[in-house]
Amino acid sequence: MSKVLSSLRYSAEHEWIDASSPAKVGITQIAADALGDVVYVDLPEVGDSVSAGETCGEVESTKSVSDLYSPVTGTVVAINDEAVDNPAILNEDPYGAGWLFTVEVTEEGPLLSAADYASANGGDVQ
Repeated sequence: MSKVLSSLRYSAEHEWIDASSPAKVGITQIAADALGDVVYVDLPEVGDSVSAGETCGEVESTKSVSDLYSPVTGTVVAINDEAVDNPAILNEDPYGAGWLFTVEVTEEGPLLSAADYASANGGDVQ
């Protein structure tokens, strides 16, 4: 069963966000497992505005291409160049080294607790 970290909050579209400022955003292990081997990541640029619930990039795997949705509204302040250069890191460590971008948050979208996300998607809260 895929891991869901209790310290994070989640979007219904399978993105996670932490409580730091600026906030880190990534995709969940459930999403990474469903995608299979990630081979390409398209992220927003530093300085871009993102809106909660709107697409802001994409993640491509050997199986499919999936839109990346922002869980919050705000301004992108950094992207994870390592994830762009080595997209497989999203499969290897989606909650650590596989983070995607950071956002200076101005407004949160609808976010789920770890327990609610795990219950809806079959994950194991840790």
